[in-house]
Amino acid sequence: MSSAITRRVAACISACVSLIASPALAEEGAVPQGGIASTSLCADAYVLALAPEDGITALSWQVDQSVSAAPPWSRALPRAWPDAARLLELSPQLTVFGTGEGGRTARLLDRAGYDSVELAWADDFGGVRNNLIALGAASSREREADLAISEIDQRLARLAERAEERPRQPRMVYLSVSGGSAGAGTYIDAAINAAGGINVMAERGATGWTRSDPELALGLQADIVLTSFFVDGYASTFNRARRHTAYRRLLDHPDRAEIPAGVWPCASPRLIDAAELIADAIDAWERD
Repeated sequence: MSSAITRRVAACISACVSLIASPALAEEGAVPQGGIASTSLCADAYVLALAPEDGITALSWQVDQSVSAAPPWSRALPRAWPDAARLLELSPQLTVFGTGEGGRTARLLDRAGYDSVELAWADDFGGVRNNLIALGAASSREREADLAISEIDQRLARLAERAEERPRQPRMVYLSVSGGSAGAGTYIDAAINAAGGINVMAERGATGWTRSDPELALGLQADIVLTSFFVDGYASTFNRARRHTAYRRLLDHPDRAEIPAGVWPCASPRLIDAAELIADAIDAWERD
């Protein structure tokens, strides 16, 4: 196809999308009908934390996957994804995008008179609080956001009390199904710290998300091994830790705790659930 034809096709597509999202369409009746639509798994968790069942227009296309911890009633809701035509069809009062998802779709919705908010990537509980505040303001649910933040803070305080009562801190390592791990500055590290553990990878100087390293895995020593996405994660050819023998010693660790994928596919209000599950694993280790 020549470059001129390619340009004309692209222009036609752009014009069609602009027509779908035009204010004229809103004047014909496709105006926001109320409720919130979420376009991603992470956004689902925030929306469910603040909005009641009758306040949600749609949840993301990922809600039926094993990595979602959405309640059973939510399975009957319509599905949404970051596509202007789909969101205009759903006609929500507010669309909640995951990090990096808004872009051109958000601009098209804005032109058509639809509100949207894009969540920021969060690496800790502070980031979760900031997203709750932003969503509370965008959805006029500031009180619900304050209550959600207060509950998280109270649960964090209880975790700190539990940690103070233990005579020792366990050294913990996180192993993802890809064979990677998590160092300082990740929400995995934040959950381990909140639970009262020591993140071995952060202790070794690692920051961020680390790649699969069989040689490193062979030498890692920890009191507790945390795993996730092995039971309820995505099927992928990159799931090296399932197959590579170097990871078997970690997977066979006597104090291994599998954390449900649904509590931390991102740093959401459910991150506190992950921290509490880690604290439970620490208490079980302490009793052994």
